[in-house]
Amino acid sequence: MDCSGGRKPALAHLLSCATMTAPTKPDCVNLRELEALAKERLSPMAFDYYVSGACDEITLAENERAYDRIFLAPRMLVDVSRRDLSTEILGQHASMPILVAPTAFHRLAHPDGEKATARAAAAAGTIFTLSTLSTSSIEEVAATGNGTKWFQLYVYSDRGVTQSLVERAEKERYKAIVLTVDSPMLGRRERDVRNGFHLPADLCVANLMKAGFEQLPPKERESGLAAYIATLYNTALTWKDLEWLCSLTKLPVLVKGVLRPDDALRALEHGAAGIVVSNHGGRQLDTVPATVTVLPSIVEAVAGRADVLVDGGIRRGTDVLKALALGAKAVLVGRPVLWGLATDGEQGVLRVLEMLKAELDLALVLSGCPSVKEIPRDLIFGN
Repeated sequence: MDCSGGRKPALAHLLSCATMTAPTKPDCVNLRELEALAKERLSPMAFDYYVSGACDEITLAENERAYDRIFLAPRMLVDVSRRDLSTEILGQHASMPILVAPTAFHRLAHPDGEKATARAAAAAGTIFTLSTLSTSSIEEVAATGNGTKWFQLYVYSDRGVTQSLVERAEKERYKAIVLTVDSPMLGRRERDVRNGFHLPADLCVANLMKAGFEQLPPKERESGLAAYIATLYNTALTWKDLEWLCSLTKLPVLVKGVLRPDDALRALEHGAAGIVVSNHGGRQLDTVPATVTVLPSIVEAVAGRADVLVDGGIRRGTDVLKALALGAKAVLVGRPVLWGLATDGEQGVLRVLEMLKAELDLALVLSGCPSVKEIPRDLIFGN
């Protein structure tokens, strides 16, 4: 899709894309090293956009540190010669409990953008979630193949625009709607403010072209995305709007951005089929707790009535194992996927997913857990 309106692509963007097809270095053996390589490949503005959190980035850092404070109590002499990492979320099969989280503007990282990411997720046998703020459209990503895809939804003040997005996703056989509820306005991301974040001339919010909302306003010394959201998103969103959304579609609706047990229960009462425990990767309200910290209380409140997923801070297979032991059905991974995309396109994303899967498999072996479906809570030390 051409978003340039006949304009020549931004030179800096073309130059950055030209370096992105180089293969990932063989000595990148973990996601931290891959992030460092991605920083070399991306423009400073793009890297800062992907990596940053809100304000002092306290929650951003805490998402990862919280996993470091959780210790495992492995069981010995368990037959782990055969392992099963597969799972079902909302009745949909995944080869592993590691899903691709919705993240915006993939073509800042690679010319193939969300299409490459979707193909990699399909090759890995897992679920890809397309962001409303994607640089490839619902239809373009659907055309990449038969992998399971979900669509993440932001609610616009214009209900007709929101309804159209849902209808398009359902028509293109996406399997779920993921409603993000923690972004009535954009959190203050100071790196974006310093950079005057904007999209290059050849990129846009591809899903909103028909509505005329595809362009971010240029904002010198401010974030163009913040201005876009402040103008177009619905700040009056309530639980009744969740009911309205559920009435529009036969697809299951997950509510993403829940950090409190009472909100999880309200989501279920108003029609949600699943909960995503999320603080938006530390990008919205700074100093909220790490997602893994609040996960157990939300799982307890939901009490098996719906699948509970979690995102934020997943960087190791042991992090995935800890989240599952605390009751999550699966995790969603965002930034590491972008690092893979920036370094080697589709193959880079696939490598990230395979790396996490291999680490999870090893963690299962060493913990005495042959299946992700049978991970005991007492695997967490002290429980």
